[in-house]
Amino acid sequence: MPDNLEDEIRENAAGPAKASGDAGSVEQHKLTEQIAADKHLAGKDAVKQPHRGLRFNKITPPSAG
Repeated sequence: MPDNLEDEIRENAAGPAKASGDAGSVEQHKLTEQIAADKHLAGKDAVKQPHRGLRFNKITPPSAG
């Protein structure tokens, strides 16, 4: 289900916001809405990472051996 939801968000962001018949009037999503959708999907991908951007290392000087 989550993969399907991500696909739906991507598809809706890529498609037109409004469309009319006969004359062929089409309006694209606002740039701010597209950026918000991209940030949302990028955040969901980042949460799936095992380290989530944090890495802890223990540093010991060579003389502590």
